[in-house]
Amino acid sequence: MGVASSVVVPYAAYLRVYEPLAAFPEPERTHWKRYAAREEVPTAQDELRRSLADLLSVPPVAVPVHESGDAFVAVVDGVTCVCPWRTRLRGWLALEELSELLPAPVLDAVLPPVVRRQAEADYEQWLEHNPDARPWIRSATWHVPVRWFVLFADEEREFAADAARPSLRYRTPMVQARRRVARGLKVLRGALDDGPLVEGLQSVGRWLEEFHPRSLVELDYGGLVHALPEGQLTEDHSAADVAEGLDALREGDSARAGEAYQRLTDRWRVIRERQFAS
Repeated sequence: MGVASSVVVPYAAYLRVYEPLAAFPEPERTHWKRYAAREEVPTAQDELRRSLADLLSVPPVAVPVHESGDAFVAVVDGVTCVCPWRTRLRGWLALEELSELLPAPVLDAVLPPVVRRQAEADYEQWLEHNPDARPWIRSATWHVPVRWFVLFADEEREFAADAARPSLRYRTPMVQARRRVARGLKVLRGALDDGPLVEGLQSVGRWLEEFHPRSLVELDYGGLVHALPEGQLTEDHSAADVAEGLDALREGDSARAGEAYQRLTDRWRVIRERQFAS
């Protein structure tokens, strides 16, 4: 997942939703209002350090015993919005995906079967009382899913070239994100057969519908900024490439669409290859 040091670097990107306080029922709304008013709130690095501490314990903790009461905070046009971590729920969801990502011997070494079975039983019991629960944060390791870029425009790109902690993120209002998903799906359905890209974008669209319409949607490159070759981060305009590809498909220009897609795949192939480098 990463390394424990002064800077924790899991090579993962994140798609987050920040909801206004009005979206939360009481007493949760009061909790988040007080939380957001604190002088200091935990950062993404703090969240990662806590996750690593659980995994490094003996025996490892696959899923936190208690749900996190922390969140990321953003102020949008004077409105306070929060993105709850919900690390316990996200831990259960990630556990479901591990069997597809890791060979059985590796998975058993990282998380023994008895630990996984207990976590799965706890999740089933929890779901009986929380059938409509959903995470505010989605993550992806060693890449940013193409479908995530559909939600954003190049002018929403925010790049900070800090030598120690560079960052790259996009932020957009929920109404814009939903509109772009709808437009993207219309173009893709008209130009392509149903497949992973269409199905993935549909999934993202359904997820966005679960949140308040005045929410903020954020794509954060997270630890991936440390996996990008030097200089490439500055030139990374993947959202623009995806937008150009969709525009080309809408106009029936398959050659231009192919060129945009090739730029995108070439850029991210370099990063995915690092995942398997010795």
